[in-house]
Amino acid sequence: MSETQPHAVRQLLVRLRPYLPIAAALLAGLALWLAWSGWQQIRGEGNRAALQQTRDTTVEATTRTLTAELKQLAERLDSARVQQALAAGDLENAAAALAADWPNLEEAAIYLPDLQSVYGGLGEGGFGRAAALEGALVEDGPVSWVIREDGSPRVALAAPARSGERLVGVAFVRLPLARATLATEHAHLDEDAMYLALRQGSVTLLERGNQDYMPAAERMAAAVPGTGLRVVAATPQMAGMPFGLSGMPAFAVAAALLLLAFFVWRVLPRLGREAVDDAEDAPTLLQAVAETPNQTPPESPIEVQDMPKPVPVRIDSGIFRAYDIRGVVGQTLDAGVAELVGHAIGSLMREQDLADIVVGRDGRLSGPDLVAGLVAGLRKAGRNVIDIGMAPTPVIYFGAFHLRTGCCISVTGSHNPPDYNGFKIVVGGETLSGDAITDLYARIAEDRLYTAGAPGGLSQRVIDEDYVDRIASDVQVGQRLKVVVDAGNGVAGEIGPRVLEAIGAEVVPLYCEIDGTFPNHHPDPSEPKNLEDLVRMVQRLDADLGIAFDGDGDRLGVVTREGENIYPDRLLMLFAADVLERNPGAVIVYDVKCTGHLPGHIVRHGGSPLMWKTGHSLIKAKMREIGAELAGEMSGHFFFQERWYGFDDGIYAAARLLEILAARDETPDAVFKTLPNGVSTPEIKVEAPGGDPHAFVKRFQDNARLEGARLSTIDGVRADWDDGWGLVRASNTTPVLVLRFDADDEEALKRIQQMFREQLLSVDPELPLPF
Repeated sequence: MSETQPHAVRQLLVRLRPYLPIAAALLAGLALWLAWSGWQQIRGEGNRAALQQTRDTTVEATTRTLTAELKQLAERLDSARVQQALAAGDLENAAAALAADWPNLEEAAIYLPDLQSVYGGLGEGGFGRAAALEGALVEDGPVSWVIREDGSPRVALAAPARSGERLVGVAFVRLPLARATLATEHAHLDEDAMYLALRQGSVTLLERGNQDYMPAAERMAAAVPGTGLRVVAATPQMAGMPFGLSGMPAFAVAAALLLLAFFVWRVLPRLGREAVDDAEDAPTLLQAVAETPNQTPPESPIEVQDMPKPVPVRIDSGIFRAYDIRGVVGQTLDAGVAELVGHAIGSLMREQDLADIVVGRDGRLSGPDLVAGLVAGLRKAGRNVIDIGMAPTPVIYFGAFHLRTGCCISVTGSHNPPDYNGFKIVVGGETLSGDAITDLYARIAEDRLYTAGAPGGLSQRVIDEDYVDRIASDVQVGQRLKVVVDAGNGVAGEIGPRVLEAIGAEVVPLYCEIDGTFPNHHPDPSEPKNLEDLVRMVQRLDADLGIAFDGDGDRLGVVTREGENIYPDRLLMLFAADVLERNPGAVIVYDVKCTGHLPGHIVRHGGSPLMWKTGHSLIKAKMREIGAELAGEMSGHFFFQERWYGFDDGIYAAARLLEILAARDETPDAVFKTLPNGVSTPEIKVEAPGGDPHAFVKRFQDNARLEGARLSTIDGVRADWDDGWGLVRASNTTPVLVLRFDADDEEALKRIQQMFREQLLSVDPELPLPF
């Protein structure tokens, strides 16, 4: 070693020499691990790409097959023989002509448009045939479904049968299931390393490959256009790469580490041997100090630089709403955003010393990817995640109590269209809203995120039976009511009917197959048009009641045998009277959109009414603050603290409703007729000027002159007169104004609407009012 080499380096080499072989071995081992991981990722990416191609090919082939069958149905209905029989009203001969020489056909029939013969025989064939026929009438064109008849699934085609422009009947054709599953059955697949399945809703029609990968298959789902089918697929989930490297960069780093290992193994020992030899002639420390001249080196100026500012996070603040986080998948929401949200929630939990959290999702196709991102973020913050899979929001809320976590997240788009999704969040028993939601965004934007030294744990639990048993152990109906349940293809479609059957009701499911594309109607029971099929089914089956759930099961809609939509504020009257029998003087909370008849009804039954702001999280917070036993919103959210946990639960509310109705001697229609009623409008939504509803409501509040009214401004402006009321408020989720009017009679309703109209137009003469 040269005499000019610093003494400290020589000493360091002397000390490190015994450890250099170990260091070289560790570096070589790390290089081999990186190389192996890189190869595994490249192979996994290749498998995934191949599976995606197989999935897409299967979707295309299935689409071609079913489209060809639908085209054949349309052509045969237009054929001369079929048209001649239809013109004569001879549906039997028309069906025979339709079926003639149709390969693989199992059955063909043409029914009268009222479908009375189909509904009369529901006990024989189930609801599938009726659903397909109804679908053809609603779509006014041919449709394909997979239904269950004779104990096994079949392909069903249906289409309107016309003679000229006149609707004569509805055609039905049944084919073997193989017409839908053929492409899946013959798809090219590595059976050990891949999984492929054809599904309709929550039903798997055919599956192939390694079933160990089945739970993650929805992440690679692709819809079969024009049908309710989808092809799902999965390969082994690739483990996270060390240091965030991808395949080829991992190989490059591995090569560099091998070179470094060689240098440590071969070069440094030689330098160390030279250092040992030189060390014998090196001066002692005392000698070195004595020989060092006493010179103070000139001080060099220190350059002071500003601290680098954090790079803004690319995340849309607009998805952080008043009550939850919600966005459009692929535009403002994806797995990366979900991971940031999970990281922020996990950081908040850490500050509150909360370790465990329950996570679940609704039936939307984007759910699995968002859950994966969310879980990754929560675990990054050191939180332990309990994944309960696909479940309604109230079941996820229940999980926070049942599993004693106090925290949960429901990945759901609620009642919104299929491309929406979001997060409903509970931390420490409190549903996050308002500032707590916006603080999550601030944490992300300001990089105030806690990263644990080791990731949190991940476990899976199934709590469906616990939820059903908990309700059934407390609620039972005294008489067997016949109920039609319309889940709108939302996630409550499976467990909702189970709960009502467990408490003793007879349940007929309608659109209860979980399908994240919502093929029949939006799962929003607050919109009367979404209840039309339910009304028809209740009347055709002579059922006692119709129950509707929204997309994630936390809201309830009800229709009667006579076709009346029982608005939630009237349901709350029934619930309040029941709760107050056991809890005299209890506080009942309701939101500003509820009828003016409600507070008087609560008082007459010995309760204390309290009007509060709209919003499920705001209502829950108020309930906790004042110790209320019950609350409800006009949107269909009901919150039972008495005998339950105080969160909004459409399924539990339905069970309590049936318990009340079954205990009465009158029919459900007669019970509802005893409740105070008037005339009212549904929610009226008007586009806000400039897209800012809050600014408009503030101007309205400052300028409105509503003579003789009692004004409430806790949430918008509500004006109450002795014979009715009106409301205008700003939506907290969309840029619209929400209006509603309620009165004792039509004359009062028109008068109140006219007063509001004049005041609204005085604020903005261009406001597009529909009344």
